[in-house]
This record gives sequence, C-alpha cells and structure tokens, in this order.
Amino acid sequence: MLGTGAREHALVTALAADPDVSSVVCAPGNAGTAALAEPREVDQLDGGAVAALAEDVGAELVVVGPEAPLVAGVADALRDKGFPTFGPSGAAARLEGSKAFAKEVMVAAGVPTAGSWHVAAGDDARLEQVLADLPAPYVVKHDGLAAGKGVVVTDSLREATEHGRGHDVVVEEYLDGPEVSVFAVVTDAGITPLLPAQDHKRVGDGDAGPNTGGMGAYAPLPWAPPGLVDDVVAQVVRPTVAEMERRGTPFRGLLYAGLALTAAGIQVVEFNARFGDPETQAVLALLDSPLTQLLLGTAPPRWRSGSAVTVVLAAPGYPAAPQLGGVLTGPLDAPGVLHAGTRRTGAGEVVSSGGRVLSVTATGTDVADARGSAYDLLARISLPGGHHRTDIGLRGVNP
Repeated sequence: MLGTGAREHALVTALAADPDVSSVVCAPGNAGTAALAEPREVDQLDGGAVAALAEDVGAELVVVGPEAPLVAGVADALRDKGFPTFGPSGAAARLEGSKAFAKEVMVAAGVPTAGSWHVAAGDDARLEQVLADLPAPYVVKHDGLAAGKGVVVTDSLREATEHGRGHDVVVEEYLDGPEVSVFAVVTDAGITPLLPAQDHKRVGDGDAGPNTGGMGAYAPLPWAPPGLVDDVVAQVVRPTVAEMERRGTPFRGLLYAGLALTAAGIQVVEFNARFGDPETQAVLALLDSPLTQLLLGTAPPRWRSGSAVTVVLAAPGYPAAPQLGGVLTGPLDAPGVLHAGTRRTGAGEVVSSGGRVLSVTATGTDVADARGSAYDLLARISLPGGHHRTDIGLRGVNP
C-alpha cells in the first residue's frame, strides 16, 4: 500500500482483514497504519524506488493510493517490473492530473458536463473576458493537482479572477444541484460500480468557507434517484473508459466520478483516478467481501446493510494555514478511527502532521444511527484547536 492518508488507512484495514492477504506493508504510512501494516520509508514519486521496495518485500499486489504518484507514472514503473498493481498508468491518470485533459475526454466521449474554457497561465485578458461573459457564481479550477484546494466557487468576480491569475485554469459554468461521488473499479474483467456517497467539501457547516480535501462523507444515499449508479455507468464511466481505450491509454484502476445532479440530469464535476478521501472510508466500511477480489475484478462486491458516516478532524487553521504538531489524545486506535496527518513521536505521543488529521467512521442501521455513533466517537478524541463540521450526513437524515 502506497500512501499516508485516512484513505490509505481504510484500505490497509480492509486488506489486513482480507483472508487472502498474509501481510501488508504501507509506505510510508502514518501513526494509525503502523498498527496493521509494516511501515517502510520511500519516495512516493520515485517509481524506481517504489518498485525496488516492492521487490524487497515480495509484493504480490501493490495498491497506489494517492494521485501524485499515479500522475508521476509510479504504476507504470511497477508494472514494468512485473508487479500486479492497482492504479492507472501515468497517461490514464491525466484524467485527474489535468482538468483540461479530462474535459477534452468528456467532450469526445459525449459525457455530460458543464461548459468550460481553458485559459493559459499569463493570459489575464482572456481570463477576465471569459469570466465577464459568465453569470455568478464563478467556477475556476487550477488545471493540475492541488490536493482538493485548487477550486474556487464564488459570487465574487474579483476573487475568481485572482484565483486564476498566474495559473493554467479551467473556467466552468456553475452546476446547480446536489453533488454525488460514484466510484467504479475498472479491470480487464469489466466495470464494477461501488455504493454512491456524498462528500462535504467546504470547511464549515452549511457548506460555508473555502474548499478543502473533504470534511466528511456518508454512504449510501437514501435520497438518490432510482437507477442512479446504473445511469452513471452508462452515461459517464463506460463512455470515458471507451474513449481512453480509443486513445491508446486504457484506464485500469479506480475511476472516481464527482457528479452534480442537476435539473438537466447527471453532470460530471470532476474525475479522480483513485479512491477519494473521505468517501472511501464510508464506502469501505460497508464492504462485506474481500477487498482483493474487488480490486482484481475476480468477484462482485457484497455490501452490508445500513449506512456509514465519516467525519474529519482538521488541524487548527486548516485549510489556509494548518498549525501542526498538536498532541492528540483519546481512543486513537479504536475501530473506525482512521489516521491521515499523524505521526508518533519518540516519546510515544501521536501528533498532527497534516491539515486533515484523522477521520472517524461509524456504521449503523441508517444515516442517523451511523452519524450519532461517529460523532460520539469523535467527541472522545481531543486535538487543541482542532475543528470539524457538525452537519455531516444531515441530508441523509432529512432527505
């Protein structure tokens, strides 16, 4: 397992429970994954170094968690050395690595998405003209990877313009409607969609404040229209996979479709080329079959009944200027506590080392039940100045 976040902790937890898995190595991991997987240091962006580590531990399956190594071609380096690898090639990972490329693929594949304009860095006059011709709210996205914080959605023309200056950006029409995340595992055996989930991207309750990497999620969605997942596969995933195949860059791995359910139907907001955080934590909590079977496409997934809710605990100052090094206390090794930006000091304390410090995930008979258990668990964990949203999953309680 390659990565450091709560998503990787969730994946490691599922892999460690898989009867077909004898041991797990997590590189580099965090204070939570160390209890389940052997931690190893590696430069995640160095394909040669990752392949050398895979050889050293005798890896029979390598799961590349984060987007940056995928875009850097680490999965290619592993496959070139003969290691079974879950994660797309560097060429296919451009679906996440470049917003402009993703839009180009969507248009070619006939995938429903917002109208958009690609503006090159330094072309301030065109940026200003494109924005001036659009109504508020304005949507401006940095073209490359930005850890979930490269997007601004604002009613302020000035803020939108400033966000775009000096960057390659994609300006999009605003999509009005609830957002939904649908994951699909793509293997040689076909396309396997997972449970739909909803992320909460903004930092504050009521979707206030700036975008983050995600402050919580829940799954499944009791308010989702019938046939939603089938429609997403038919209208979004299958055409995209076919278009990538046509281009000679077949996509194999996890295709994440971030969607808006608009009055005109499904519209794609973004693609990711890996499991999304924090939706992964909620979705995998309901998986009732071995994870390796899902990743390798050898058997369809089975799901537990009920719901799962994930709430993220963030460091003080996140997302603008997170203050790190705070000491965490409480049941940090309890089931459902999934570490992200944490490390263990020489004195044995667990301290924050990233903006999103950890997440808690709980399951229940319905969203209200799972939500109550998640917040009860989070209330037992302390981080001075840490903050979290209090409204995760409320839409699932009162559709």
